[in-house]
Amino acid sequence: MRPRVVIVGAGIGGLSFAIALKRQLAFENFTIFEKANSVGGTWRENVYPGCSSDVGIHFYSLSTEPKSDWTCTHPFQPEIQAYWEELAHKHSLEKHIVFGHKVVKAVWDAGAHLYHITVEDTRTGEQITTTAEILISALGILEVPMYPDIPGLSDFRGTIFHSARWIDTELSGKRIAVIGNGASATQFLPIISKLPDIQVTQFCRTANWILPPIRTQYSPWKKWAFKHMPLYMRVTRFVLYLKTEINYFTIFSNSSTRGVMERLFRNYILQNAPAKYHRQIIPNFSLGCKRVIFDTDYLSTLHQDNVEVNWSGIAGMVEDGIVTPQGEKLSFDTVILATGYSADRYPLIVQGTKGQTIQEYHEQKGGPTAYLGTSVPGFPNFYVIGGPNTSTGHTSVIFTEEVQINYILKLIRPILERRLLSIDVSTTATDEYNSKIQARLSASVFVQCVSWYRVGGKGKVNSIFPGTAALFWWWLRWPRWGHYNVVRSDGTEGKYNDSRGKLSIGLAIVGAATVGWMYRFR
Repeated sequence: MRPRVVIVGAGIGGLSFAIALKRQLAFENFTIFEKANSVGGTWRENVYPGCSSDVGIHFYSLSTEPKSDWTCTHPFQPEIQAYWEELAHKHSLEKHIVFGHKVVKAVWDAGAHLYHITVEDTRTGEQITTTAEILISALGILEVPMYPDIPGLSDFRGTIFHSARWIDTELSGKRIAVIGNGASATQFLPIISKLPDIQVTQFCRTANWILPPIRTQYSPWKKWAFKHMPLYMRVTRFVLYLKTEINYFTIFSNSSTRGVMERLFRNYILQNAPAKYHRQIIPNFSLGCKRVIFDTDYLSTLHQDNVEVNWSGIAGMVEDGIVTPQGEKLSFDTVILATGYSADRYPLIVQGTKGQTIQEYHEQKGGPTAYLGTSVPGFPNFYVIGGPNTSTGHTSVIFTEEVQINYILKLIRPILERRLLSIDVSTTATDEYNSKIQARLSASVFVQCVSWYRVGGKGKVNSIFPGTAALFWWWLRWPRWGHYNVVRSDGTEGKYNDSRGKLSIGLAIVGAATVGWMYRFR
């Protein structure tokens, strides 16, 4: 009987892994458990008005699944969600997905070399247990909304919800409080502010860097070219990739060019924001330290008479509104929490060889930690897509997840072929890798402010990879088997030597010629 793979989540990571599993290994013995009733993950959940990608869509899509008829360079949520639904149907993934079922626990069985997985029916609460030799975590980075710690938050008697869990409620004619000024808030505020008789007050704690708009519509001739000239579409994707890498050099890795960009963007903000906010609206931290925001008519919206920005803060909430630190009470009908996500806690209980959970391991290490953001020592045959330190502030998360997926497939192939029973990354390799990336991060722009990139906002940087996308690919181009402990099919333990890796080294050398410039970051 062939080994079984269980994938947790039918979002971008889960669907991408399943497609690659079928395409590259022709493997069908897998199951995806999805807590919701449809695919899409973050693009299914985030339905707030104006939700869109801030990475060029021909790069923010699977390299194996180009699409010629995107409407614009940075589409909105419905179009992106439809893309992933179409892929699930195209690759017949629905038959592998169990909807309405949430994985709540997984425990490694060292004797059987598999995980015992507890799955809960989200409608009835009934739990079942299943097994799998390989467990793939595809929960995503932005899975759990972060709710602010505001005194009296639960006392508010009006309508209150998180922007990541947008509800269909009437906003026209209402007094609306928006708490937060990150990417989500700056996308939906310009849209809801145009509703009839609405009054919006946005509460901002700190300013953010706001860059000029980047969305443009694709003309009919461009769509024609994408459809009938596939090479043109590939070149477009490559150009978008190059632009993101240039952004890394100009914003994230070089303080001199970053300073130039800061002056340019500071001028843009001051030219477009109301004069009354000029003292507060320029960030006091370096560009790139937090997620940059692209203007979607946000700055022009601040000129509207029905929009007010409050920089004084929030002391607490009462039944009918918000109290400022100055003691002023402002009444509201609806409060929208645009306060981001919790990215420093792992929400699934997974127990490894020593009974320790993933979250306990993270706490022991001072925050989320993994080898290449993918494997965790003491958790054999368990792999994380979008794990610690795999995101960047400049490139496509779908690209980095594809890199991870290709790496994971190389790891698990010997298990699927029954040459190995289990693979477990060594503690030494994991510690050495994280020492290396944390040393790089400690000297980076990412430690110069409070952000969700860091544990608790101020701790170690747990989300960001300290380098270019090319460097990430280079480090994950092929497994270094000496960093893994394995159990062979005959039950003996040791190291594994995949002779096919020698061929990959030659191919990698050829590929490296196109990205040789990245060596300065090694």
